[in-house]
Amino acid sequence: MAISRDTLGDGEEVVLHMHTHGKALIWPAVALIVFSAALGVGIALLPISTQPWGTWLAVGVFVFLVIWMVVLPFLRWFTSTYTVTDRRIITRRGILNKTGHDLPLRRINNVNYDRSLIDRLLGCGTLTLETAAGQPLVLHDLPRVEQVHMSINNLLFRRNADRHDDGEPSSLDD
Repeated sequence: MAISRDTLGDGEEVVLHMHTHGKALIWPAVALIVFSAALGVGIALLPISTQPWGTWLAVGVFVFLVIWMVVLPFLRWFTSTYTVTDRRIITRRGILNKTGHDLPLRRINNVNYDRSLIDRLLGCGTLTLETAAGQPLVLHDLPRVEQVHMSINNLLFRRNADRHDDGEPSSLDD
């Protein structure tokens, strides 16, 4: 689900658009396999005397568990996006209730990333964007976190280089 062109400012360009890393879907996929196997075994082992209500009950429990443990995590992953534009960092998440956060690039003082051993194996990490105002913006499980880190640093350095020597902002800061 890409960010709508209507939410971008005049002349604002999307540099990167991404979801959290697909590792968020590993446990839902495992759960789907386990629940499917359990449903098959459960239906096969049901006594004939419990037919058809036993089958309906098993299928009902299966559907409930799949919605809770597979569909909802997938929808949370699908509706959680990070977008980097040439002016700001945009986060959006939520299935029914949407929440979002926009952080202008000019407010970012420091950009850090962190990668555990598992994150390094999977190609993701956590990006922390610090501002002077307070709480840092932490973006967990970003795919290709080092490339995102470099892209944001490039945008920040370009923005700083576009400032005039007298400290006045260039046309990028308008």
